[in-house]
Amino acid sequence: MSSSMQPSYLPATTESIAKAQEAKDASESISILYQVLEDPSSSADALRTKELAITNLTNYLTKENRAEDLRNLLTKLRPFFALIPKAKTAKIVRGIIDAVAKIPGTSELQISLCKEMVEWTRAEKRTFLRQRVEARLAALLLENQEYTEALNLLSGLIKEVRRLDDKLLLVDIDLLESKLHFSLRNLPKAKASLTAARTAANAIYVPPSQQGTIDLQSGILHAEEKDYKTAYSYFFEAFEAFSSLDDPKAISSLKYMLLCKIMVSQADDVAGIVSSKAGLKYLGPDVDAMKAVADAYSKRSLKYFETALRDYKAQLEEDPIVHRHLSSLYDTLLEQNLCRLIEPYSRVEIAHIAEMIELPIEHVEKKLSQMILDKKFAGTLDQGAGCLIIFEDPKTEEIFPATLETIGNVGKVVDSLYMRSAKIMA
Repeated sequence: MSSSMQPSYLPATTESIAKAQEAKDASESISILYQVLEDPSSSADALRTKELAITNLTNYLTKENRAEDLRNLLTKLRPFFALIPKAKTAKIVRGIIDAVAKIPGTSELQISLCKEMVEWTRAEKRTFLRQRVEARLAALLLENQEYTEALNLLSGLIKEVRRLDDKLLLVDIDLLESKLHFSLRNLPKAKASLTAARTAANAIYVPPSQQGTIDLQSGILHAEEKDYKTAYSYFFEAFEAFSSLDDPKAISSLKYMLLCKIMVSQADDVAGIVSSKAGLKYLGPDVDAMKAVADAYSKRSLKYFETALRDYKAQLEEDPIVHRHLSSLYDTLLEQNLCRLIEPYSRVEIAHIAEMIELPIEHVEKKLSQMILDKKFAGTLDQGAGCLIIFEDPKTEEIFPATLETIGNVGKVVDSLYMRSAKIMA
């Protein structure tokens, strides 16, 4: 047979799959698997082989970082989806979307891919799959900080899923909604959504990864309310769940655990947690960053603190949760240091304080004026002379509180006598 007459496909058999696996490079394997998918046969064996070919092809394309090819594969497979059960279609679609997510720098592509799949599932009336793809799309929009669009998508989806009572998906959506409200700084709604997620989770078996996500979000919300001890216990639960699954979120949980220890002035415990068996597994820049902060806090050194923030910018400044708490910690540390430095003086140059604390004069002047307004100490800034004048703490006379108490007691006696006389007159 001449080459022009040869079929453009390979038969969907285990031999063809084996041939793809034995190919000399990934490009050849991918080419063979594409040819297997072209086989027009729709027998049960051929369909099973094609499913295996799709799984292998997805793996090869992911390793080769060919995100656009994965997207095109989803479009190309639509006629095939009409031949297989809906549950298998859902598994393949979600598998390919997950594969695209593993390729760095593809967030925009993932969003457009999910939007395409939502349109297709609507047209095909595949409600189960559409809801899951929409939930994935909302998560991607949240990551991309497109909060309004994500909220609009979730508000419609959550009503639909509640009506169908799909508890597992409901847990995912409630958790997403909680994260979204937290990003929008609406804490009451974030807590309400998290409570809804917990309620739904209590009624079903929840996979460990999802339980870990619930605990992680609980810890974040408690930390936001400055309840660091409760937050620590939630982060610890999340860390154990993610660690047992080798989930990368274990590192974030460990980082937040260490942050809680620092925030409750137990920075000395950080070294012990890090050197434990569980902690040693996750040594790296994230843990080093928290060790540097703990060291700076233990030494009450703003210079070390700023060095840690500069050296570990990606781990500290670019993590919004850590950044928010460390900003408040930095403020506390700065106030403590300033109070200690100005304590011996009744009048001192601002430039001298700035020199001792090793910070710019403008920064120190601004902080001192804020502390005076917040009544952290009594004093005033003489900006003309560039000085800080500290007032003596006015000592309250002990007689005043005693006098107030006596007047209060006399008032109670008079009220009591009035009540008695009113009864007698009656």
